[in-house]
Amino acid sequence: MTTERWTDDRWARAALSRLVEPGDKAVHGMLAGHGPVETLRRIQSAQGALARFAERVRRLDVQRDVAVAEKVGARLVVPGDGEWPAGLEDLPVPPWCLWVRGAARLDEVVRRSVAVVGARAASSYGETQAAELAAGLATAGWSVVSGAAYGIDGAAHRGALAVDGLTVAVVASGVDRVYPAAHATLLRRISATGCIVSEVAPGSAPMGSRFLARNRLIAALTAGTVVVEAGLRSGSLQTLNRALDLNRPVGAVPGPVTSMTSAGCHNAIRNRGAVLVTSAAEVIELVGRVGEGALDEPRGPVLPADDLDPDDARVHETLPRSGGLDLDALLSATALTPMVVLAALARLEEGGLAVKKDGRWRKIASGRT
Repeated sequence: MTTERWTDDRWARAALSRLVEPGDKAVHGMLAGHGPVETLRRIQSAQGALARFAERVRRLDVQRDVAVAEKVGARLVVPGDGEWPAGLEDLPVPPWCLWVRGAARLDEVVRRSVAVVGARAASSYGETQAAELAAGLATAGWSVVSGAAYGIDGAAHRGALAVDGLTVAVVASGVDRVYPAAHATLLRRISATGCIVSEVAPGSAPMGSRFLARNRLIAALTAGTVVVEAGLRSGSLQTLNRALDLNRPVGAVPGPVTSMTSAGCHNAIRNRGAVLVTSAAEVIELVGRVGEGALDEPRGPVLPADDLDPDDARVHETLPRSGGLDLDALLSATALTPMVVLAALARLEEGGLAVKKDGRWRKIASGRT
């Protein structure tokens, strides 16, 4: 990633990713009004309210950040680049730039993508559901976006990779840092075919505020968000809330009603407008364009007796499976006239739902009681 042809705007945005925390509204206002170069100049003056940046300005070394990015094969993507994802423009405070590490073009890989997020302390049920959802989405040609954390995030990434699908990890640290350390192999696999994305400069440490900020990126990059497992205070619900703020569809996977790990999902379904989803097909129906992946209303097996008219159904349900009833017993049990009962018996016999033997009628075993 050579900087020889970088514009001043590009250089300034790279500097801002080191100097300014994600989502800073004051800096966003300056950027919108004066552009990145003038915004950087004002921050570097470190005067008045901008004195809060003085220490970071003193230590700023964009060339060092670029060198670190080059070492891990990362690149800088800024607004106006072809690789810049259009969905980020929906954010009230978009990122100044993105550092992207991986083989895929970010704009292409997120064009048809779903965020699958959830609890770090996930149950085996939650991890299984996340992996199966992600695998189903990837098989159907959708990319899976998550945060590379323990639990649901990791399971979602692994589920997509298991079927050779594309997945994107949006991280709260620099793209060169492996966090959590136990996901080193997973992050290498993600970058080999997909992307690792961060809005903070290489070398930056993960911090609580940066995790919350990255959740808005996950929501904005994708067509919709699904929470698989989440407690009432789970950070993944922040992603769901940001998706709702952006008018993106949201879904939640239900869990056992006794599980506090799923309490946040249940509350999102009950009070936040999340759609209950249980499969990749239902997720695609939720986030796809109108009519894409539309599903038929689920129903149980269709039985031969399902479509009987009321009189035939009353006669049929009166018939025993063994032994049988004669006409008088049927008339008494159904309170129907002889003509109605006889006509019903004829139709049931013709339809293979009843049989007469020795003057007594019984239902055939394949019928429904």
